[in-house]
Amino acid sequence: MQIQEVFDRRRFVLLDGGMGTQLQQRGLQPGQKPELAALEMPDVLTAIHADYAAAGADILLANTFGANTRKLAGTGYSVEQVVAASVACAKRAAAAKEALVGLDIGPLGELLAPAGTLPFSEAYDAFAEIIRAGVTAGADLIFLETMTDLYELKAAMLAAKEHSTLPVFVSMSFESRGRTFTGCSVESYGVTAAGLGADAIGINCSLGPAEILPFAQRLCRTVPAGVPVFVKPNAGLPNPDGSYNMDAKEFAREMQAYAAIGVSMVGGCCGTTPEYIAGLRESFAGRVPGRKIPISRSCLCTPVRFVEVNGITVVGERINPTGKKRLQQALRDGDSAYPCTQAVAQAEAGAEVLDVNAGLPGIDEAATLERLVTELQAVTDLPLQLDSSNPQALARALRVYNGKPIVNSVNGEQKTLDAILPLCRKYGAAVVGLTMDEQGIPTSAEGRFAIAKRIVDAACAAGIPREDIYIDCLTLTASAQQEGAAQTLAALARCKQELGVRTVLGVSNISFGLPCRGYLNTTFLTMAMAAGLDLAIMNPNTPEMMAAVRAYRVLTAQDKQSADYVAAYADVQIQAAQTTRSTAPEEQEKNGDPLFEAVRRGLKAEAHAAAEAALAEKDPLDVVNASLIPALDLVGDGFEKGTIFLPQLLQAATAAQAAFEAVKAKIADGGQAQSAGKGKIVVATVKGDVHDIGKNIVRVILENYGYDVLDLGRDVPPERVVEAVRTTGARLVGLSALMTTTVPNMKATIDALHAAGLDCKVWVGGAVLTPDFAKEIGADFYCKDAKASADLAKRILG
Repeated sequence: MQIQEVFDRRRFVLLDGGMGTQLQQRGLQPGQKPELAALEMPDVLTAIHADYAAAGADILLANTFGANTRKLAGTGYSVEQVVAASVACAKRAAAAKEALVGLDIGPLGELLAPAGTLPFSEAYDAFAEIIRAGVTAGADLIFLETMTDLYELKAAMLAAKEHSTLPVFVSMSFESRGRTFTGCSVESYGVTAAGLGADAIGINCSLGPAEILPFAQRLCRTVPAGVPVFVKPNAGLPNPDGSYNMDAKEFAREMQAYAAIGVSMVGGCCGTTPEYIAGLRESFAGRVPGRKIPISRSCLCTPVRFVEVNGITVVGERINPTGKKRLQQALRDGDSAYPCTQAVAQAEAGAEVLDVNAGLPGIDEAATLERLVTELQAVTDLPLQLDSSNPQALARALRVYNGKPIVNSVNGEQKTLDAILPLCRKYGAAVVGLTMDEQGIPTSAEGRFAIAKRIVDAACAAGIPREDIYIDCLTLTASAQQEGAAQTLAALARCKQELGVRTVLGVSNISFGLPCRGYLNTTFLTMAMAAGLDLAIMNPNTPEMMAAVRAYRVLTAQDKQSADYVAAYADVQIQAAQTTRSTAPEEQEKNGDPLFEAVRRGLKAEAHAAAEAALAEKDPLDVVNASLIPALDLVGDGFEKGTIFLPQLLQAATAAQAAFEAVKAKIADGGQAQSAGKGKIVVATVKGDVHDIGKNIVRVILENYGYDVLDLGRDVPPERVVEAVRTTGARLVGLSALMTTTVPNMKATIDALHAAGLDCKVWVGGAVLTPDFAKEIGADFYCKDAKASADLAKRILG
């Protein structure tokens, strides 16, 4: 049976349920790897699949969730062996019921750079290995699930699309605040996955039906009409003993809420069994999925920042080497620190998108643009405008971009359209079209409009949605072509009204060669906004231009209740010929501390340089306590409040680490006996568990608060933890577990520490844990995240 036959039935498609708990209930022993079930207990695995098929599942997921090189290391089995055996078990069970078999692929277990250490290319290679094996084994589709990092999902999707022709289903796991573990929003996920060509998009794991429902509704409003949406919730929320609080009948009853919102496939995740799927079959029998009505919107995004272009949007222009000697030199030197500081400064000034241009004679533009994109998305969460007409440069930059960018640009030349539009389509990017062709820039509005229409028609034919097409009618300098300004604005208005596309202008070009450029720029910007300008490429550090943007938003009711305007100018006092902002004394003091600011902004090179400068005048521990710790505290508070997210938290920690290296070097050079360390801590992922992302993040944060952290790694037996505490004298121990099957080993480790009579406190963390369960297994504390772990360390160790 082909997958289209499943959807043509005009009923809800049923997915299967949980696998790990089923294996455990049917004989999987503690410490035994579930990925090897097809080789070590094939009859049991086939029976589980058969039970799901008998319950009504249309799609069975092969037991390949963790069948990657990293998780199979040391088992003696290859990825090809495990995938082949696992798919074969599922296909034997599927044959009798004419079900389809999905190659199930989960996260690799490591954070991708820049938040982690795993290179994007290595993640891609690991996924490609699994996918090639799945294709050979005869899988019917590829199912990427339980992803929390949008960048990792992109690597897996590219591998799937480039190494198979199978349909690709994708799913991410969201926490109760509506973001993934790494901070990705539902909307950023939906538009990015759809842009990369996902054949179905869904949400699974972490939460129960009621908790996932509002996120599924948002996903249905985001994903294009022709792309199915699915959900696979857990059986409610976890109990202290690792079970779940919802039986099959209650699960089926709560799942009925999905019938009308546009979801067309339903199943279960952790805690669900064949009984749950049978309940869904009965509950959804005879029902037709409700119509999904997505909102058509022009948008750009990174994982944590979703920018809807609905009114005037500011694109920062400062990362463009034209006329900027300092940036030119930085690009020639391969120095990303300077453009990164420009990115952060523009973001703080009010830019919502950043233009990135590496077009400089004498350098490798493709390599430079790729590096810039990689470095910039480590320090800013703003979407990027990739400013190049070089197909090779764009291909490399688009590949490493995390989210949905905009490409600037194509023009009316057919060879340019043929080279760049397919790249935009493949990577799900929006595109800017310049109203020029082989004949140059038409002087009239009519001529520019004609080219714009040609570009729009070509982009639509290439599969790029109209809402992702932006037209630049080109700003000509008034000093040379004074009449051109009116023609630009007339063409812009026609494109907006007649073609139904968004518009772009490089505003500052209008004043080139004339004095008092700010007057002309601000006036032209205001005229362009009134004509329908959407993306203003400009310098956001120019106060009068940003004031014009904010004022225009108020007067056109884009800024509801003038909230943004008031936030920007409530404390501004207008004085003779200048604008000043009143600042609280404590704010002034911190803003004047280069080290504090560098760490807060996550600028690694600047933090190291600022630390060295501070150390020339201050004692090392004074630098740590006066600058490093307050900056980390500020970022940590933002993380706790949900105003910043994991990537920014880790980037600040990385910057602090660079500064801390300078501190340690100063101490060593001075031959001082004192140590910047505040106390010893042991952390470990318990025996049988190979998931260590959370534990690694905790380690990084604690180290940058000045604690000496011994990281024992993952799959650590209790006796090794006991020996490490005894040897180091650590007063604090952190234990991590992600799977319900390994939580008993966490209790065994705590019991071993108590039995050894060691004077230490133990805290635990992990997705399957709760404060009540932490108490039940004998832990002293429960910490929900890295920030909570740092707070605990400060309380216990000082």
